[in-house]
Amino acid sequence: MPIFSTENPPMADLRIDFAGIRAPNPFWLASAPPTDKAYNVVRAFRAGWGGVVWKTLGEDPPVVNVSSRYGATHYNGMRMAGFNNIELITDRPLALNLAEITEVKRDWPDRALVVSLMVPCEEASWQRILPLVEATGCDGIELNFGCPHGMSERNMGAAVGQVPEYVEMVTRWCKQHSRMPVIVKLTPNVTDILAPARAALRGGADAVSLINTVQSITGVDLDLMAPEPVVDGQGTHGGYCGPAVKPIALRMVADIARDPATAGLPISGIGGIGGWREAAEFIALGAGSVQVCTAAMHYGFAIVEDMIDGLARWMDGKHYADIAAFRGRAVRNYVHWNDLNLNFQTIAAIDQTRCIQCGLCHIACEDTSHQAIAARRIDGKRQYEVIDAACVGCNLCAHVCPVEYCITMHPVANSAGALTWQQHPNNPMRQEAAA
Repeated sequence: MPIFSTENPPMADLRIDFAGIRAPNPFWLASAPPTDKAYNVVRAFRAGWGGVVWKTLGEDPPVVNVSSRYGATHYNGMRMAGFNNIELITDRPLALNLAEITEVKRDWPDRALVVSLMVPCEEASWQRILPLVEATGCDGIELNFGCPHGMSERNMGAAVGQVPEYVEMVTRWCKQHSRMPVIVKLTPNVTDILAPARAALRGGADAVSLINTVQSITGVDLDLMAPEPVVDGQGTHGGYCGPAVKPIALRMVADIARDPATAGLPISGIGGIGGWREAAEFIALGAGSVQVCTAAMHYGFAIVEDMIDGLARWMDGKHYADIAAFRGRAVRNYVHWNDLNLNFQTIAAIDQTRCIQCGLCHIACEDTSHQAIAARRIDGKRQYEVIDAACVGCNLCAHVCPVEYCITMHPVANSAGALTWQQHPNNPMRQEAAA
């Protein structure tokens, strides 16, 4: 087992205890192709991953997968900005998977090994498989209530996760028929993520993990006139993941973390995590562990070395001794729009020494925003200047600017104090109360 050290090794303690499951670091591989067999999982552990969720097991006979299986969204030179798959759960025999899980857990007792499960929504099916999984010595189970394709057509996966009553029922079965910690994996393909999360808690779940993949079609083959990936001239919707889904995942994780009804429920964050910074964002919004798939499929298992080192060094710089020291610290600042300070204002400032005179800020503001950036000629050279009186602080210019830190946003002094929408005189509810 490698020991990652440098001349000045970081001091932060990355060990976690997630719903009673211990791991040397919070970086786990999600249930997916990278965790389909012992060969892959052992390679991952040798690379330094703190845990894995074994690819979803089902009842025999195994499922049959198709070819091709993957689609991708490539954007502005970035490969796999979004990733789509139509692969189903494991297509390997149950007995083979169970034997390999037993062997891997025996050889790597310090790593978290959770087994993902999906069987028909019948208590007898869960009663049959749970003792077989528990006998492997694994650390816990993850209930796959999120697969949006293939299995949902068989009344499993997202077909369960989209119905809170089913989530609660199956979770309760698993708690009744097993002593293992139960993690419920939630689908994002719902209107309100809190409904299934609360249902999982009512059923006795020890934790939740999210998000599973988002229903998607990543593209259309315009020669074959079929959705991608194409299977013999046809295609179907699949599950979307990768960097593009991180904003969706962060919001759903944060919603559960701040909800009084699910307060304290351990959360494993999933969705677009490719480095230590994304992991820190999920942890700051309440996650106790993070799961990675697409980044590992793109760059290989060795990426965890930089994740471990980067997170630990960032924690050292912020004086966070362990994961618990900053877990959930951003949740208190995740508020509803009505709670934001309407009196707070920022304006843009352009650093002329960094500006390359591309004019993107001016074009974006002039055409689509508030005409707050003037285009001038000074000594025959183009120069772009913010019109302070017109700037509303939307920060579009800072986002379109190709030069980092060229355009920055600065608060405007305001002595009026904070004012929320509930307090605003234009709020109809306030007006009715005053009347």
